Amino acid sequence: MSVRVLIVDDQEPFRQAARAVIELTDGFEVAGEAETGEEAVERAGELAPDLVLMDVNLPGIDGLEATRRILRQSDGRVVVLMVSTYEADEYAPRAIEAGAAAYIPKSEFEPDRLSRAWAAAAEGGQR
Repeated sequence: MSVRVLIVDDQEPFRQAARAVIELTDGFEVAGEAETGEEAVERAGELAPDLVLMDVNLPGIDGLEATRRILRQSDGRVVVLMVSTYEADEYAPRAIEAGAAAYIPKSEFEPDRLSRAWAAAAEGGQR
């Protein structure tokens, strides 16, 4: 059974890149996409993904607040990985505080990193 992933980013080029990474990663498939924080919360409720790749900076509510809402509405059944261009030193603690399982800089997002982050979330009981 594949890990179903919701990609949330307001930039089409990154959504395409993330889709390619997911398709190249064994055991993962794209469940859907969203461009705003509000749309992410709505789509997560509709699609019930296993994993949400969440950008920090989004139109409307930001990725941190969208993460909180998604985790609340899913009773913690969804794993959120925060993926952003912002400095990890500044945003990783904020992502974890919001409930994300990990923070991955966009420049480091690739199949092995995705698989490792998912495995770590499983070990930590976040899935």
